Amino acid sequence: MSRRRVAILISGRGSNMSALIEAAKAPDYPAEIVGVLSNRAAAPGLVTAAEHGIATASLAQSKFPNREMFEDVMTQTLEGWHVDIVCLAGFMRILGEDFVNHWAGRLINIHPSLLPHYKGLDTHARALADGATTHGCTVHFVTPGLDEGAPILQAEVPVLPGDTPDTLAERVLVAEHRIYPEALRLLASGQVAVRA
Repeated sequence: MSRRRVAILISGRGSNMSALIEAAKAPDYPAEIVGVLSNRAAAPGLVTAAEHGIATASLAQSKFPNREMFEDVMTQTLEGWHVDIVCLAGFMRILGEDFVNHWAGRLINIHPSLLPHYKGLDTHARALADGATTHGCTVHFVTPGLDEGAPILQAEVPVLPGDTPDTLAERVLVAEHRIYPEALRLLASGQVAVRA
């Protein structure tokens, strides 16, 4: 079986990255994690990836004159790893249209809400403020519009009495760690694709 080569973009500890790395250890998993790239050199997830023998790189956008040059070097780094699929796992930068279009159909993200509800930030607090009874997470294809790409998988999480943004976030994260590896498996095995 030819496994698809995957890179993960992170900005922090990379808990979803760790879930993907663990899933890819299974011999029948259709993807292998070949590189982890961060926009923060101090991201703890880079240490975790290196401990698993995975190539790492860090690029600070502030070192580049503009976002386009930063993203060009990101693409060069990813292509140097011969990457087929790119997974965003807590990568805290809005990606430009050229980068997104270059990786179209091969770039996925996990978002902590049941899209199209609560695009953007502070999803848990916003769900609680609205009195939502269910919340959750979505793995979706990345498009130039913020959190607008087609969903691959979603998981619902009940909102419990007395929930705070933190307690809700903890339960949603458990669901994220479950569905992200499954969504990557579906994409890497060709069972899902973006419809043109």
